[in-house]
Amino acid sequence: MGAYILRRLLLMIPTIVGIMAISFAVIQFAPGGPVEQVIAQLTGQGNSSLDRIGGGGGDTVGSPQQDFGDSASSQYRGAQGLDPEFIAKLEAQFGFDKPPLERFLTMMWNYIRFDFGESYFRSVSVLDLIIEKMPVSISLGVWILLLSYIISIPLGIKKAVSDGSRFDVWTSGLIVVAYAVPGFLFGILLIVLFAGGSFFDWFPLRGLTSDNFAQLSLVDKVIDYLWHLTLPLIALSLAAFATTTLLTKNSFIDEIRKQYVTTARAKGLTERQVLYRHVFRNAMLIIIAGFPGAFISAFFSGSLLIETIFTLDGLGRLGFESVIRRDYPVVFATLFIFSLMGLVVGLISDLVYTWVDPRIDFEKRDVG
Repeated sequence: MGAYILRRLLLMIPTIVGIMAISFAVIQFAPGGPVEQVIAQLTGQGNSSLDRIGGGGGDTVGSPQQDFGDSASSQYRGAQGLDPEFIAKLEAQFGFDKPPLERFLTMMWNYIRFDFGESYFRSVSVLDLIIEKMPVSISLGVWILLLSYIISIPLGIKKAVSDGSRFDVWTSGLIVVAYAVPGFLFGILLIVLFAGGSFFDWFPLRGLTSDNFAQLSLVDKVIDYLWHLTLPLIALSLAAFATTTLLTKNSFIDEIRKQYVTTARAKGLTERQVLYRHVFRNAMLIIIAGFPGAFISAFFSGSLLIETIFTLDGLGRLGFESVIRRDYPVVFATLFIFSLMGLVVGLISDLVYTWVDPRIDFEKRDVG
């Protein structure tokens, strides 16, 4: 197992480099980079709010009071009339005065040392910015994952055992409907019904905690925290709940129909013993296989619209706003961190495989 773990760790290096290289190459052809963002604001063509465009030594670049030259030649759209020296200063500030390959190698060298630099448009380091947004994403991700597995696995087992019964049919109908409804649309419905819309005003719409959170007792803090999370979690958990439930049911049905289950019953074992001593271990392998993807998506990919609707300032909104504003340090840093996290969680998932079912031996398989 040690050799397998070492091979997987070594394979992470070209995988990460490949992901970053492809993303970096695509960015080179994408219009509207950070230099264009500044130019658009200076010439009145953009409406983005740039908090700070700072360079080394504390100089600030991007003030509308910069001297304009007569030169109209520029590779940037809308830069006609701007001083070429000012354009060159912007390029140097954002690092675009260097060749793409040199910029990429410098970026990867910094990322290897977990030095993610500073945001182009915020007076804060990228790592501090990500840490600042983490509480929202951790809260949503961890709770969704726990609720999804705690509710869906027992429900899926019950549905598999009672396959074809009235309970199975009705719950399947509800699950399909829940899966078909977009989470953000259901979130809007929850707001209308329970958060000061047309009916009740029972739940808050902003942040993870109330303004007086620091003055509350420990019990009241827990209640306040859960009170703020209730509606976002309900809206986010629909798809994950449906997927995990049906996956669990189908996996258990496949195992229940196998010969070893018939043999176990013939030996006189009770249905509960057959289910949890023999079927459970094999059926759970496919659930474990889906854990890495569920883990990563719960933290980032599916939360943008929910964060926007419920005014939660998490990693989803940070990533979206960074892409829109071409804040490349934030974009590439989040990509690097979550890609690395996905690879590590994938390795952990394989190790859990061997714990759940010792018959699996990754040492005998080729890693490719």
